Amino acid sequence: MLLELKNIVVHYARAEALKGVSINVDEGEIVTIIGPNGAGKTTTLKTIAALNHPTSGEIWFDGDRIDKSPPEKMIERGIGFCMEGRRLFPFMTVLENLQMGAFSRQDKDKIGHDLESTFNRFPVLRERQQQKAGTLSGGEQQMLTIGRALMSRPKLLLLDEPSLGLAPMIVTSLAKTIKELNEAGLTILLVEQNARIALSVSHRGYVLEVGKIILEGDCQSLRKDKRIKQAYLGI
Repeated sequence: MLLELKNIVVHYARAEALKGVSINVDEGEIVTIIGPNGAGKTTTLKTIAALNHPTSGEIWFDGDRIDKSPPEKMIERGIGFCMEGRRLFPFMTVLENLQMGAFSRQDKDKIGHDLESTFNRFPVLRERQQQKAGTLSGGEQQMLTIGRALMSRPKLLLLDEPSLGLAPMIVTSLAKTIKELNEAGLTILLVEQNARIALSVSHRGYVLEVGKIILEGDCQSLRKDKRIKQAYLGI
């Protein structure tokens, strides 16, 4: 098991945002967390990335307990985080944003190789590498966000609402990219409000509502569940 959350409780002041959340992600999987706005999906990812610290519970990653670790250690441990809203450096170029993704790496001789791999995966970024990130389209910014995270060579990639605000054609292309990254060996934990896309690309899923896991299983079973069909798939 690559990632395990055990009974995670998170508070914002007195408000309990997560109420004993337990999830696990095996190496090589795509696991998704779906649920309504305010359910605690983003809080879950931020807690894994040490941007929040749990009130109680444990987080284990690659054999080590990490819930007491500072956020700057997460990239070094092998956790990449594509945050909601993309959070690029808008006044830096595409190339500079990608280079920032590799700032903590010690194997400087391999960064050029990974940069070339990223440009091969996202050819538009090669074309626009000297362009300011803030001037890219929404789809191009999302490619850059993922590319920047890949430059850290993560073992686990956290994706928070990657389809948010994108046109349907771009969302379809993004889903293909997520599958390809997984097929290349990357483990992914995907938070996505577009349940149809999330369940189509993932192996397993969790449904989070009001800070609690109310349902879990393989995505084929979840797609057939009446509750999921009515609440999330519009069927």
